[in-house]
Amino acid sequence: MGRWEPNARHRLAEAALDLFTERGYDETTVAEIAERAGLTKRTFFRHFADKREVLFGGQEELAQLFAEGVAGTPADATPFEAVAGALDAVAADFTGERLARARQRQPIVAANNDLLERELLKRAKLVAAMHDALAARAVEEPAATVAAELGCLAFGIAFNRWVEAGNRREFGELAVEALDELRAATAALG
Repeated sequence: MGRWEPNARHRLAEAALDLFTERGYDETTVAEIAERAGLTKRTFFRHFADKREVLFGGQEELAQLFAEGVAGTPADATPFEAVAGALDAVAADFTGERLARARQRQPIVAANNDLLERELLKRAKLVAAMHDALAARAVEEPAATVAAELGCLAFGIAFNRWVEAGNRREFGELAVEALDELRAATAALG
């Protein structure tokens, strides 16, 4: 592939995932990622701040989907229904093509403490996006915080189930199921 070909960001992400899988995250350099993608190091840094960001690209778009999903629910929706709207909005972006990449990404993140910390930061930003969208709907505290946290927890549970080897269910179905389980669990707390 020539340097002029389109999809540089995608090519870099694919090359990085392949190298991280083959050699390990810590053992892979930005130069190697760029070379594998048929690009330059300079091109890499036009698309990503560092090699860690290859694994977390799209976080802002995901947070925006959560916020839009909450905002797009009917005005009389409960906080749980608004969070379900957020999960539904996100589910549309979690396609079969994304699944293969997510399955490849998960063990890389799980094997590296710095990446696990980055994953927690991503989670906090997703919670904040839902919380702010709920607050904009005049959901009061602590309901806005609890609903946002439960929404993000349902997202995490659904995501982990979705990437499991052998899973054949759609992300949206898993997200609804996880949110229903959390709703039942909170009711059981008394």
